[in-house]
Amino acid sequence: MRLVLLLVVFTGVSALASVILGAVADAPFWRLVLGVVTAALALWLYAGAVRFTERRSAIELRMVDARAGLIRGAATGLVLFAVVIAVIALFGGYRITGWGSVGGAVAVLGLMCAVAVTEELLFRGVLLRIVEELTGTWAALAISAVFFGGLHLLNPGATAWGALAIAVEAGLMLGAAYVATRSLWLPIGLHLAWNTAEAGIFGTTVSGTDHGSLGLLQATMSGPTALTGGDFGPEASVVAIIVCALPTVLFLRTARRRGRCYRRRDNRA
Repeated sequence: MRLVLLLVVFTGVSALASVILGAVADAPFWRLVLGVVTAALALWLYAGAVRFTERRSAIELRMVDARAGLIRGAATGLVLFAVVIAVIALFGGYRITGWGSVGGAVAVLGLMCAVAVTEELLFRGVLLRIVEELTGTWAALAISAVFFGGLHLLNPGATAWGALAIAVEAGLMLGAAYVATRSLWLPIGLHLAWNTAEAGIFGTTVSGTDHGSLGLLQATMSGPTALTGGDFGPEASVVAIIVCALPTVLFLRTARRRGRCYRRRDNRA
């Protein structure tokens, strides 16, 4: 019941955030402000929900870990996506055609603040964490990744391959980042920077959703779908899957070394 209750609540929060930010899509300043406010309120609601349902403090959101976790996560996400784009460009799949819009990039940042926080709370803070109590770490990682990929089937340009790619490269990587640190700040920062770089800097499609010319750069993508990801965007490329596999393995090795992988939450694997 705890899992069902929290899933319903934070699915609703994520949907509401999408509606609110969609209403100010043409106002970059307000989209940034509302995105940050929405993220802050979602974090506050999560901490309150954990305290109410589990009778404990949300140690996975300790403020003492916030700065370092967000910075490390943001740096990792930015570098990873930059590497993905560089490889795609090297093989002729990405070409810059001009400058975009600073205001558009600000609007993307606001949107992604809300998206990264609400999705990490839902999939890592609720689904992975609570399922892990029942199944152990490895099964919980797989289950949460599958559901995370499945969510992206709702996007306008979604494809089954794109959803599978998201599950493998992002669902597993973000879940592994949480398991390695037992903190939500690292995956939030990673998720935020990856999405912001994707649309807000390099001007590419995010998980099937085309944000138009909102990035700092205007660009075109062409070539085999395996290279570019097609209409779904770079996240559906084989390049992204390969690039994200390395940090996923490193996060999981770190988690194993630190004794943070469990058969059940009360029994170490």
